Parts: sequence; structure tokens; C-alpha cells
Amino acid sequence: MNGAFVSGFFLSFSLILAIGPQNAFVLRQGLLRQHVFPIAIFCAISDIILILFGIFGFGSIMSGFEDFSQYMFIIGGIWLSGYGILRLKGAYVADSFLEASKEEVSDLKLVLMNCAVLTWLNPHVYIDTLILIGTVSIRFEDTVQFGMGACLASILFFFSLAFGARILSPLMSSKKAWQILDVIIALVMFTLAYSMFLESL
Repeated sequence: MNGAFVSGFFLSFSLILAIGPQNAFVLRQGLLRQHVFPIAIFCAISDIILILFGIFGFGSIMSGFEDFSQYMFIIGGIWLSGYGILRLKGAYVADSFLEASKEEVSDLKLVLMNCAVLTWLNPHVYIDTLILIGTVSIRFEDTVQFGMGACLASILFFFSLAFGARILSPLMSSKKAWQILDVIIALVMFTLAYSMFLESL
């Protein structure tokens, strides 16, 4: 593993850890033990498609416009800084813990439709994958390794969340655990933001 792979892995993993409706949905299905594998594979594949398009589409285009890419680094740094501040706020007020719904959904088509809406109609997923991951990838010569790390993080996260939901449910219902996690994510975001500001100079 090289630096590009590790950076891609931790950036992707930190972004996916953000509390949102998709993660809550995957957690719920894991707790209910319903359609766990299809949900995990759908979310992972969707994320991989967006990550690869961000790196080899948006990122490669931006790399050809040096002046514009510098502005993107600044915008990305501001976004990451703001995201880090939000995570610190979440840690302070302790409002980030996930709670799974008890509503049962047995039809696979309906479950996948709900998952698709939560995934592809979520504007934050495009900011995180296309713009943010795509922009950060410009910093590395080995974008393939960066992309592999980012994709592996997505696969590990969604399968761990889906299949480990029942084991992790006591931890995920603990505000203290999510406070610690929020602080860690904030520190990662601030570190990445600092590196992006340096790249813009």
C-alpha cells in the first residue's frame, strides 16, 4: 500500500461515516436481517461508480486546468473545514447517533427503490464523491491506487454496517461513542483541509 491508497481509503471512509439517511437505512435493514446482501452490494457499487467518475472524470478534467484546480482546492478546503466544524458541533451537542427504524419492509424491489432514492437523490453524495474525492485525487500521481483505496473503504463500510448491525447496535446507540467518532472525523477533515489549502498555494 502506498500513500495514495491510504489517503483514498481514509478520505472515503471518513466521508461515508457521516450520519445520514442512507446509513440509517442500511443499519435498519441489518438490524431486521432483511435483504442485507443486496442492500450492501447496491450501496457499495453505487458509491464505487460515483468515486471512479469523480476521480477519472471530474478529477482528470480539473487536472488539465491548473488555475481552476487551485480554486477547487480552496473550495474543497473550505468545505472540509466546514464539515469538520459541523462534526465538532455534533460531538458537542451529542445528536449524531443513529437509530434504526422498526418498520419492516419485506419486498426486495421496494427496499432497493428506497435505497436508490436515498443514494442517488442525495446531493451530498455528489459533493463528496464527484467534487471532493475527485479534487483530492489531483494531488496524487497514482490515481489508480487512490481510487482503489477509496473504493475499498466503501465496500468495507457498507458490508460491515449491514452485516455487523446487530453486533454494533449497542455501540451505535451510545451517544458517547458517536461523540468520539465525530471528533475523530473532524480531525481527519481538518487535516485534509490543511493539505488542500497548501496545494492551492
